[in-house]
Amino acid sequence: MTSVERVVEYAELESEAPWETDKQPPGDWPQKGSIIFDSVSFSYSDSSPLVLKNLSFVFTSREKVGIVGRTGAGKSSLISAMFRLGEPEGRITIDGILTSEIGLHTLRQKMSIIPQDPVLFTGTMRKNLDPFKQHTDEDLWNALQEVLQPSLLTTMVEELPNKLETVLTESGSNFSVGQRQLVCLARAILRENRILIVDEATANVDPRTDSLIQQTIQNRFQECTILTIAHRLNTIIDCDRILVLDAGRIQEYDKPYVLLQNQDGLFYQMVQKTGKAEAASLLQVAKQVSASVPEQVSY
Repeated sequence: MTSVERVVEYAELESEAPWETDKQPPGDWPQKGSIIFDSVSFSYSDSSPLVLKNLSFVFTSREKVGIVGRTGAGKSSLISAMFRLGEPEGRITIDGILTSEIGLHTLRQKMSIIPQDPVLFTGTMRKNLDPFKQHTDEDLWNALQEVLQPSLLTTMVEELPNKLETVLTESGSNFSVGQRQLVCLARAILRENRILIVDEATANVDPRTDSLIQQTIQNRFQECTILTIAHRLNTIIDCDRILVLDAGRIQEYDKPYVLLQNQDGLFYQMVQKTGKAEAASLLQVAKQVSASVPEQVSY
């Protein structure tokens, strides 16, 4: 009867918004990757409290933004609102198109995400890299080559008994966490989207893989708008801007070096908690980056 109870519960779940709608954006949308939040609030259900509260800000084209805050600040919820895992209040526009007016399938295909916990599917390596069968074998191998130099992942795939046709076990458990993360990175490279969301993709990997992923993202996604949810400040201190959230509200949004000048600010306090030596190193990196970033976009 537990199985019956579970089936009934899922059968009564409210459906998501339509996968496709009559309003279709251009095939090359988004070209710039400009994102605008206009008075956006968000909760996961009608009965749950708001986790994002009246957010308004702009992520400009090709901007690299670090999103920081204490546990429960709303970092992951901001990404959930962009992917419409629940329907947000207010307006989110990408390159001038309101995300609530287009189908979920279209919206979600146009943004790439590298999650903290890498997601692989039961199926072949080919299916995991290219689930919609849009790319050639050459494209797949080139993406693997870009992920690792020297190409350890390519070697690993070549050594599999059926190469790209090798079936991965449930959740990719025959790969390490680092290897699964690299497969997700190769998948994002194949998509060639203008918006990349990184949910601290290197939080659970070794330092060598961490450095490799950061370098690949920096080199391969220069033309993309990149949003990075940070659990470690050293991974986002060189971003163009830092968005600081607290209890679902914006506390600060500016260049890292500007934020570190405010000793009463939340970001300054977070940096100081890393220790004197680490804080000094973070300040130095932020100062070097500051000169190359355009003036602040107001919110």
